[in-house]
Amino acid sequence: MTISKRQVRKDQTQKQLIAVAFDEFSREGFMVTRTSDIAKAAGVSHGTIFAHFATREDLLIAVIEEFGHRVAGRMHELANQGGSVREVLEAHLQGLTEVEAFYRRLVSESSLLPSGAQSALVAIQSAISIHLSQAAEQEMAAGKIRKIPLHLLFNTWIGLIHYYLSNAPLFAPGESVLKRYGPELLEYFVSLITV
Repeated sequence: MTISKRQVRKDQTQKQLIAVAFDEFSREGFMVTRTSDIAKAAGVSHGTIFAHFATREDLLIAVIEEFGHRVAGRMHELANQGGSVREVLEAHLQGLTEVEAFYRRLVSESSLLPSGAQSALVAIQSAISIHLSQAAEQEMAAGKIRKIPLHLLFNTWIGLIHYYLSNAPLFAPGESVLKRYGPELLEYFVSLITV
């Protein structure tokens, strides 16, 4: 099946809108950024947004799903290869560091998002939890890490990351809190779970 030039342009415009929305949401937040701001930044008419996304929430969901692809890809690869807990957490941390501004907005504004966008975020967190759980189950069985309920393992890790992101101005004013503290948080967490 061949794809028409029109369809190729449509797909390119949609990807461009997602990329621009990602940047705008990262910079200004989800509640402040309007679709007209995204259209202006993308250099398209406001109606173009709605030619590709029926609603603002649909655009937001597409952007959150893009975030999920960026963060979960490497973790998925490691989990399928039998990567260690440390490797999976390193991949998670690296992925989050690459999209830190966006993720910080997600952490701080998630309760304000529409339900469809919240569901998209929960699906991403669930996938990450599954990847971590696969690695943890193998290492628990081998006696390398403590036997910890898997939900507590994930929630403790994500809670630690979220605390630092939520308080980034306190911990790392004007810079990446994950670049500054990520390796230390990883070492601390691994020391808590290692036998």
